Amino acid sequence: MKKYACLTRRRFVQSAGAAGLSSLLPVPAWTSAFGAAGSEDGASQFNLTIGETPVVIGGRKALATAINGTVPGPLLRMTEGQRVTLDVTNDLDEDSSIHWHGLILPSDMDGVPGISFPGIRAGSRFRYEFDVVQSGTYWYHSHSGFQEQTGVYGPIIIDPADGDPVDYDIEFVVMLSDWTFEDPQRMYAKLKKMDDYYNRQQRTVADFFADMTTKGRRETLADRRMWGNMRMAASDIADVTGTSYTYLMNGSDPAANWTGVFEPGQRARLRIINGSAMTFFNFRIPGLSMSVVQADGQNVEPVTVDELQIGVAETYDVIVQPELNMAYTLFAESMDRSGFARGTLTSEAGLVAEVPELRERPLLTMADMGMHDGPMAMEHANMSHHNMNSMQPAEHKHRRGAGVANLTSSPADRLAEPGIGLSNVPHRVLTYADLRNIGEIGDQREPGRIIELHLTGNMHRYMWSFDGIKYSEVTGPIQMQYGERIKLVLVNDTMMSHPIHLHGMFVELDNGNGKRNPRKHTVVVKPAERLSVNLTADAVGRWAFHCHMIYHMAAGMMREVAVREADGEIS
Repeated sequence: MKKYACLTRRRFVQSAGAAGLSSLLPVPAWTSAFGAAGSEDGASQFNLTIGETPVVIGGRKALATAINGTVPGPLLRMTEGQRVTLDVTNDLDEDSSIHWHGLILPSDMDGVPGISFPGIRAGSRFRYEFDVVQSGTYWYHSHSGFQEQTGVYGPIIIDPADGDPVDYDIEFVVMLSDWTFEDPQRMYAKLKKMDDYYNRQQRTVADFFADMTTKGRRETLADRRMWGNMRMAASDIADVTGTSYTYLMNGSDPAANWTGVFEPGQRARLRIINGSAMTFFNFRIPGLSMSVVQADGQNVEPVTVDELQIGVAETYDVIVQPELNMAYTLFAESMDRSGFARGTLTSEAGLVAEVPELRERPLLTMADMGMHDGPMAMEHANMSHHNMNSMQPAEHKHRRGAGVANLTSSPADRLAEPGIGLSNVPHRVLTYADLRNIGEIGDQREPGRIIELHLTGNMHRYMWSFDGIKYSEVTGPIQMQYGERIKLVLVNDTMMSHPIHLHGMFVELDNGNGKRNPRKHTVVVKPAERLSVNLTADAVGRWAFHCHMIYHMAAGMMREVAVREADGEIS
């Protein structure tokens, strides 16, 4: 039986104080306890203003970059099939932009400065206008500098034109993010100088002697020597941790405790959006199972799980059906387990649930570097027989040098793995292999061309790139022909998970489900993984293609994709 309790007077005063302070962090109406609200259903015209707003988070004052004075920004609710107009005014003293993440639209409306448009100049206004051709849960954010980190992001819900196939009684947007009181430019500079600056969970001398006891002297020394040669630590799970970050749920810190109210027996739809700059979250609701019904805005066959790992920029819709008159904790633990975002789903205002303890921080293994032949190979708890058979020797035809610290020798298919740190939990965890699209994919042609890209980097120098070439050094875009069917193979030569996002088009994750392969706008590529997606180049124009971890993108893990008409021109 889950523990819950009414607030004591002392706890109420503390919570009221936190709420009072958090009231200086203006949050929009859609964060209402009674479900998604604050936007006219099917609205076709929106006015958004980007400007600075004073906030208080966890009792500390700061200046955020907000949209319409709130962090996150307003909910934009649209209807499939309509034409929408969004007037965005930039009140900052620097250029800005809005990118509509996951939306299919003309290239010049995509909102990426330097690729699809010049940006929104300080003190000016830009009109976005496009037809809504899809439905589902999405989000929007700035694509200028580090403004996304300082507050320029918000949710999008697009209702289907012909009725929603997902059955639910009430819905809540659950938008996760990471807030820092540091200047993001200074944070980035610190990472460039000392990659482990924010890592306060490194292995100690005590860990060394513990390993000596359990593994023996020879294996322990070999393990430490190999990590030293790679200039990386097994505890390098996240670049920025709870040392600097406060993790937010719908703009509320854990003490402020965002709350949603349900009636027992209701089917509640949680639209979970990872709008963070750098953080992977492990999301669970102790005492409640979740039925995953949508991934990246695309309906999938329901999958019942107890936990899921959501990469930066991904979205998952889940259905929960609490039957009891009680409270449940929405628990979003950072992947490195240095902190968490937290909210409450409750049948009665004032009820709160127990907040789980942070679990022990995970460690990378040599298998995460694709080194499966040595004594450390069997340390990977979830290296299945299928994965072992799927490993192929990697070909490294890309640039080497200072920016490429590691080369994966045998990248593996890791789609059936739940994500770093979740291999040994005693409950059901979502994997990419579980995702199966509702209905068959539209284009069932075999790919006519293969493009292989390696995700490369040097953690010690904080250099990130594709094929060893950072964005500032790229001489031209990845060329595609309109209508072309392509297989894109991503090989991760680094020891970090990377959420890779292609603008303008969905990709089909090749997870073995054939005509039912799931469609996604962002795919997480695990360490030492070879992951394949198929795509149809059905959107003419110039499109960004990048890791969605904001400091990785800034450091160079970004390319441009150019889709050309048959005559070779980009219209």
